[in-house]
Amino acid sequence: MQTKNKILAVTVSAILLGCSNHPATDTPSKPIVMNDLSESSLAQNTLLSPWQGPYQGLPAFDKVKLSDLKPALREAIKRHLAEIEAIVNNPAKPTFENTIVALERSGQDFDRVSTYQGIWNYSVSTPEFRKINAEMAPELSAYWSKISQNEKLFARIQSIYQGSEFKKLNSSQQRVVELIYDSFAHNGATLKGNAKKRYAEINQQLAKLHNQFAANLLADEEKYVVFLDQSQLGGLPPSIINAAASAAKERGKEGSYAITNTRSSMDPFLTYSDERELREKVWHNYYNRGDNGDANDNNQIISQILKLRHERVQLLGYKNYAAWRLSNRMAKTPENALNLLRSVWPAAVGRVKEEVADMQVIADKQGMGDNIKPWDYRYYAEKVRKAKYDLDSDEVKQYLQLDKLTEAMFYVAERLFQFKFTPIKSGVVPVFHSDVKVWEVTNSQTGEHIGLWYLDPFARKGKRSGAWAYSYRSHTTFDGKQNVLSSNSSNFIKGAPGEATLVPWSDAETFFHEFGHALHALASNVEYPTLNSGVRDYTEFQSQLLERWLMTDEVINQFLVHYKTGQAMPAELVKKIKKAATFNSGFTTTEAVASAFVDLMLHTQPPTDDPDKFEREALASLNMPAELVMRHRTPHFGHIFSSEGYSAGYYGYLWSEVLTSDAAEAFANAPGGFYDKEMSDKLVKHLFSIRNKIDPADAYRAFRGRDATVDALMRDRGFPLPDKK
Repeated sequence: MQTKNKILAVTVSAILLGCSNHPATDTPSKPIVMNDLSESSLAQNTLLSPWQGPYQGLPAFDKVKLSDLKPALREAIKRHLAEIEAIVNNPAKPTFENTIVALERSGQDFDRVSTYQGIWNYSVSTPEFRKINAEMAPELSAYWSKISQNEKLFARIQSIYQGSEFKKLNSSQQRVVELIYDSFAHNGATLKGNAKKRYAEINQQLAKLHNQFAANLLADEEKYVVFLDQSQLGGLPPSIINAAASAAKERGKEGSYAITNTRSSMDPFLTYSDERELREKVWHNYYNRGDNGDANDNNQIISQILKLRHERVQLLGYKNYAAWRLSNRMAKTPENALNLLRSVWPAAVGRVKEEVADMQVIADKQGMGDNIKPWDYRYYAEKVRKAKYDLDSDEVKQYLQLDKLTEAMFYVAERLFQFKFTPIKSGVVPVFHSDVKVWEVTNSQTGEHIGLWYLDPFARKGKRSGAWAYSYRSHTTFDGKQNVLSSNSSNFIKGAPGEATLVPWSDAETFFHEFGHALHALASNVEYPTLNSGVRDYTEFQSQLLERWLMTDEVINQFLVHYKTGQAMPAELVKKIKKAATFNSGFTTTEAVASAFVDLMLHTQPPTDDPDKFEREALASLNMPAELVMRHRTPHFGHIFSSEGYSAGYYGYLWSEVLTSDAAEAFANAPGGFYDKEMSDKLVKHLFSIRNKIDPADAYRAFRGRDATVDALMRDRGFPLPDKK
């Protein structure tokens, strides 16, 4: 989350999910204090205080108290609204300086407070926090409505956008004005009277519902844990057993083994466990999150969210929510997004049929006596991988240590961006949990300070599942050069004490992916806060592209070393990995594209009263293979229902992957390959440093010399090219 993009924010707690590691220094073990719920005076409220200390000031994670959050948010809102009123009531004619720059400068108190709120929300949540968050959600929504629907403020912005001064502004300044004007117009500023009032009311109701959806999801993740005994560990490699033992110990069940209700725990268990009934139980726990017919069930919440979203965009004159959402995205229209999904879907489903046929042969030989079910897919896919490619995922995992992967990412960052990461000594930088480590980022050629990078790698109670990037402070220069405070969070299962934490290949790719988001923030070279904003169906592109460096020879030979022997990954194993690069692409593509289809269908068709039924019928209309489900089932689809960050926009991952595959081919064909100096310079200049300084389509054309096509993506996944007729 980048709170500095204040005017473009639709919800306060939007975070890039996406979608960590554990390197070489210790940091303070004192977490955020979560007790003392009495209200404290504003004068002593640390959340409101300007950040002090080195590195241009740092969040006081070691001093803040949850009891301060509510009064701090209310005071920060009050101060920001007063700043807005000062802009609105300025008697001088509206200018870029007294309106746009003043707007960019406003809300700094709120930015600081919401950074702490975001950490509590995603990284160290408690029932006490969730109660406060639920109470504040409608107040925060009302606050943003007071800004986005301020008629006098919009009039000043409009006069600049349409006035003679606009033509005299430089390109960056014009882009800021355009983005701010569009954001206001897109979010109800043009409405009048009862329509404006209703729009604000809907936003408040949605804020409550988004918050409740997320709280229900976290509750189910914490509630449904499967504890195993020694007799139920058949097929599990030692690394998974050790991690499960640690997870059980953390939950007061020493001597047992815990499979938690997160993807990082569920996925490897389903891949290796010989216990089919337990696989089914773990699978149901995970895919039924938010869908258990109890107090945490999300179905009615989804129905209410869809109805309110539909009503709100009708006030703005849009046919449906997706049409509104995509009007300022690269796709422009839902039909363009759907066309992309349709171009990939037949090949993906066709590949699933091939994968299932291969798995069924093995299952039959083993006497399973049943067809492949969703809880069997990963297990038998692993058997096929071994049979077809002689590739054992657990063998690969022995070469994927978090510490070494972190070093690999730093190596790539220095080769491409000239960034040097230096660990910061314990106690210098406050952190919110003892797992968090911090590095200073400098230019390796000039020594120039860039910012800090925080890493929170491990799963724990109170932390949302998944992986994400989060910026506490973004680069700007309009008020003097401001450094970057960027972070990554993951949910790796911590290894046993004294042992390396090993991760599956897919998690290593995700680690590189999320680091790409951090590099995107660290590489920023824009003047104004708004230019750090992203276009949702483009913002995943840069991070997806960074995944490709994991498979480069330079990374493999130096950093993918065996956790016991220190020996580099054998050339034969590397060949097997590359040969199997498109293995299981039917599964991975189909589960993701199905989620994107359902997301768009939910937001282009009349709101449903029965999300479960809608999901079943939508998937049936697509002829979804019965052997797998969509990656994010509707009742736990946090991307689209815990906020509006990816709503009607989950297709953006595939849209970005089209760009990623096309750009990767440009590197692969360059004289210096993925470390080609000319290509690296173009990467930083056109794709990372400019953020939202120019239109993304123009930025990509500047890098590639043309638009991307879907062909490279199809080649990447081993699919036949789509018919061009």
